[in-house]
Amino acid sequence: MDVIELIPSGSAGSLVQLRLRPRRALTAQQFRGLFALLAAATWAVALLSYVQGNVFAPAFALLDSALVAVSLRWVWLRGERFEVIALGDRQLEIRRSMQAEPLLSAHPYWVSLRVCQVAGQPRVHLGSKGHEVEVGSFLADEERLDLVNRLKQFLATASGPPPSTDHSSR
Repeated sequence: MDVIELIPSGSAGSLVQLRLRPRRALTAQQFRGLFALLAAATWAVALLSYVQGNVFAPAFALLDSALVAVSLRWVWLRGERFEVIALGDRQLEIRRSMQAEPLLSAHPYWVSLRVCQVAGQPRVHLGSKGHEVEVGSFLADEERLDLVNRLKQFLATASGPPPSTDHSSR
């Protein structure tokens, strides 16, 4: 699975969508296998300790297994997050998976792309009218630079003429 997925949009007025996802190290089946391996090792040591007289070892193994299960589940859910950058002729929207409202919505002509270095790592920001949003914070450095190149290309294609601000026709 690509961490930057290009989705051609079928809806009118929208040119393209970029779906950004964090890279996953393991599949769901591998996560379950990892948990089974860790739990088996914990329980083997706990049972050996119990046989040698440590009556608290099974309780510790149960607590440890629960903590590992919760931690792995949290890691898996963090990997489910995503960002969508939808770019059309007249609209750019940035959405995150856990938020109903767009973080940024503006005409592409007024959107600025800024790349800055924070602790030696590139950070990608899109902004308009004084509001700026970081995108792709969970991507690796090379992936962020790829994102910058794609965004430059798409913004140049979509920005066209700015929206009219002439109010004299009212």
